[in-house]
Amino acid sequence: MQGSRHIHLIGICGTAMASLAGMLQKQGHRITGSDAAAYPPMSELLAELGIPIREPYSERNLDPRPDLVVVGNAISRGNVELEFVLDERIPFCSMAAVLHDEFLVGRESLVVAGTHGKTTTTSMLAWIYEVASRHDTRFAPSFLIGGVAENFGTSFIVRDRNTEGQRSPFLLEGDEYDTAFFDKGPKFLHYFPDAAILTHVEFDHADIYANLSAVKTAFKRFVNLIPRRGRLVAFDGSENVTECVAKAFCTVERYGLAKDSYWRVSELHHDGPWTTWTVTRGAEQFAQFRLPMAGEHNAMNATAAAALAAGQGVTVDDIQEALSTFRSVKRRLEVRAEVGGVTIIDDFAHHPTAIRETLRALRERYPGRRLWAVLEPRSNTLRRNVFEAALAESLALADRIAIASVFQSESIPVQERMQPDHVVSALHATGKPAMLYEDADAIVAALAGEARPGDVIAIMSNGGFGGIYAKLPRALEAAAGS
Repeated sequence: MQGSRHIHLIGICGTAMASLAGMLQKQGHRITGSDAAAYPPMSELLAELGIPIREPYSERNLDPRPDLVVVGNAISRGNVELEFVLDERIPFCSMAAVLHDEFLVGRESLVVAGTHGKTTTTSMLAWIYEVASRHDTRFAPSFLIGGVAENFGTSFIVRDRNTEGQRSPFLLEGDEYDTAFFDKGPKFLHYFPDAAILTHVEFDHADIYANLSAVKTAFKRFVNLIPRRGRLVAFDGSENVTECVAKAFCTVERYGLAKDSYWRVSELHHDGPWTTWTVTRGAEQFAQFRLPMAGEHNAMNATAAAALAAGQGVTVDDIQEALSTFRSVKRRLEVRAEVGGVTIIDDFAHHPTAIRETLRALRERYPGRRLWAVLEPRSNTLRRNVFEAALAESLALADRIAIASVFQSESIPVQERMQPDHVVSALHATGKPAMLYEDADAIVAALAGEARPGDVIAIMSNGGFGGIYAKLPRALEAAAGS
């Protein structure tokens, strides 16, 4: 797009959409946007950028008429703004298409894909490149991450393209979710990676994928986009990943705990907030790493980021420095408050596997402390009954469990809808104390009376969860002062 244009984003509070809004603004465009509701961290990012969020959706939000409308993938036919755009023939496109056309052409595209760990791994990779750029400006990264990377305080940075013939690196979180109402393919098929990471492949997004086979087909198509000269770093602990990379034309390097993996992890230890491990590259020791994060899954994420960066020329010293100073991502095991000896953790966990790994990491980080799991079934995956058994199994890692009603349950067909009482019953059958509550306020009232010093409360939701992140600390403070 040449010159300054007025671009309107429908669904601007989506993680990628808010970041794209900032990227386009920095190119000199006038940005407006709308959404049904706004909540942190993306509402805070947009406020910092001076981009107002127009609520609710309305035809008035498109006055004056924009030059281009970017339609978020959560927007469906029937949305009042989308219908106006179609009626008035206002030019529109998807987030992924704008990202490719405006930011990826002429840059080296490095994409992190997988059912789990994308956001954290992309953030680690971006920080590794940032540290490396202090010694070699060729590594100065542009990036787009599905969350706010705490080392940067933002979810995106766009730097000028290298003018010396080098392909400037652009690091991307590759989302397998669909692109837009008119493009039902995964967003990552627009990113054409030069090199990539594949973390996990599991059944997810039950609203758009019929089964695991459909999910694997999407990832196979992603792998098929990597050129012969490219490279794919792939997790070794998943048969689904093995199947998806089997026909790759590029070099494939496996990472993980398997003895025959090219990037082999060993001597993995947890000590409070620190995780340490050794990585062997081929037949030779590559490095020892220290990461200020708990959880085996985070060590695996870091190993994947280190492997991709090393293969692109980043030094071991820079990788070690970056990982030892990595500060995580907002809403990923984020400590939101400590009140009267009670620690409140915010985590984006949206899938039974992610919930399991979150609770395992908290066990390692806070050994011997009573662990609460507080869950809002909000993602399109958790709101469906296909995961009820797996969800109960994951939640059983906590000592106490509180589950809210299914978010907007009426939007899920009854025969597909998750029944929280089934999950509670399954937990009771294993001897786990679990309760079902109507909403966040009911959970806050209960925990204010039951939480005790030393407790760790993990709040898991991919949304605002009724403001529980502010309400619970206030309630605990009030209870402590009474």
